[in-house]
Amino acid sequence: MTEQELKDWLDDVFTYHPADDDDRRAYEAIWEDAKRLVTTIVQHTKRCADQTAAIRKVREAVMTANAARALKGRV
Repeated sequence: MTEQELKDWLDDVFTYHPADDDDRRAYEAIWEDAKRLVTTIVQHTKRCADQTAAIRKVREAVMTANAARALKGRV
């Protein structure tokens, strides 16, 4: 990757990408499914470090999925 390509990539990745209506609907679908999964995890496991880790990983998955949507798969 050239220096200019790196700069362009960094500018794209670390820039706010406003959501359009389709993006908002996609984010909401991801959030709703994540909430259902976290609810299931909490209902069927005891509160402990592993439960906390599972919930954190769902949050990470949501954030990564949202980034994939915002960046339109460019990363």
